Amino acid sequence: MTQVMGLCVMDVDGTLIAEEVIDLLGREAGCEAEISKITNQAMQGELDFERSLRARVALLKGLPISVFDTVFKSIHLSKNAQEFISVLQKKGILVGLVSGGFAPIVERLAESLGISYFSANQLEVRDDFLTGKLVGEIVTAQEKQAALEKWRKELKLPKERTIAIGDGANDLFMLKSAGHGIAFCAKEVVKTEIASHIDTRDFLEVLPLIDFLE
Repeated sequence: MTQVMGLCVMDVDGTLIAEEVIDLLGREAGCEAEISKITNQAMQGELDFERSLRARVALLKGLPISVFDTVFKSIHLSKNAQEFISVLQKKGILVGLVSGGFAPIVERLAESLGISYFSANQLEVRDDFLTGKLVGEIVTAQEKQAALEKWRKELKLPKERTIAIGDGANDLFMLKSAGHGIAFCAKEVVKTEIASHIDTRDFLEVLPLIDFLE
């Protein structure tokens, strides 16, 4: 096994993938415009993330769980995301996903990319339909930061060997607590607080920002 040389924790919606999964679910539920508006306000930091998430999930009540098969086929990895992850993994840098999105999608993405660490929200399901509620711990900004710290300690890595990549206000704690916080195609509220940012949706642009790649 390759020695673990570092850890890269990535946001999913709007970062690893181009879409916001909650908006795609909203399309299937017939309320995409309403959900997209709330999503945008939350990512800009204008709304409390947890409260806004619960409000959006409530609008998904009644969707069959088969909707995740449909939505998974509709998402697109950001340009060169797979190549970026492969480069990191070959260099001994483990990759983790943290998402304010949903486990049925994040788990599949992690599996397809050979990623073993991930954290995402769980939706309550009854008789194969969404109830409009969440179960368990909500992946808030604080939880994203906590996941980064937990994995870092498990891997016995110093802070300077950690990378965090995200685009929304709920990524700020995580970006600030990593050795290398990178704002990727981020909202203005993020770019004003994070010095390193990439404004082109191409993950190969991120590699030069990581100074411990050899």
